[in-house]
Amino acid sequence: MNKTELVAKMAETSGLSKKDAEKALKAFEEAVTAELVAGGDVRLVGFGTFDVKERAAHEGVNPQTKAKITIPASKAPRFKVGKALKDAVNK
Repeated sequence: MNKTELVAKMAETSGLSKKDAEKALKAFEEAVTAELVAGGDVRLVGFGTFDVKERAAHEGVNPQTKAKITIPASKAPRFKVGKALKDAVNK
């Protein structure tokens, strides 16, 4: 399912117009992004948690030249699935 299909499904399920469903999805994306950038997390009980994982700097190898390189520290957003969603998928 791509974004267009998701918006259409949200509109169908909620009774909103596609335009309003797209605005709601965009607002959700912006709210989650802003909270993660601010260092927080977003917990949707039963669905899952969006958070940021810190990755330490570490050594790597360039596969073409076999030279050792230093991979800098970074932050990676992630999603941890909630129990209700996991149970629904595994039915």
